[in-house]
Amino acid sequence: MKMENSKEKKDKHFSLVIHKIARLFEPPKTILEPYIIKGQVVADLGCGPGYYSLHFAKILGPEGKVYSVDSDERCIKALEKKARKKGYTNIEAHATCASDLSFIDEASIDFIFSNGLLCSIAPKQRETAVNEMKRILKPNGLAFLSAARGSYSYMIMEEWEKILAGFKVIRREDKSSEFIAEVSKQ
Repeated sequence: MKMENSKEKKDKHFSLVIHKIARLFEPPKTILEPYIIKGQVVADLGCGPGYYSLHFAKILGPEGKVYSVDSDERCIKALEKKARKKGYTNIEAHATCASDLSFIDEASIDFIFSNGLLCSIAPKQRETAVNEMKRILKPNGLAFLSAARGSYSYMIMEEWEKILAGFKVIRREDKSSEFIAEVSKQ
């Protein structure tokens, strides 16, 4: 094996402990409720063990649907277990990379929640993942995108600007530790 091949960047996964700590600083009610209403269809991309997916399921009700996607199969299994325990039947969980959302119909998603996904996804897959987001988002749909900066991230400002150029930016915030944007289709 050549050295170049062994250094190919792969998706980064955060431990379940990191997910638990992050919940302390990101209350779902504050983040989610302005974007969704009962009966909508949501894609939670990079859902981890489903902290936000479970809140989406509750808010959307049985008429709505949540597509929960994470490339870490352990997180998807943890989410499925929690959903069964809470009786949520409106979550469809998939252990796959966000660059393959073929199970979601084109222009069928009201809201995409991508909290920390784009900075964690392997750089070679990022453009495909962004194109998939554009494909599944309804013409009047919204997306919340955030990406960490620093050692846990593959994201740099130039890449963030390239991603945002493909959307209509409604609101953005560039912090020292992360990028945040609310976007819609152009």
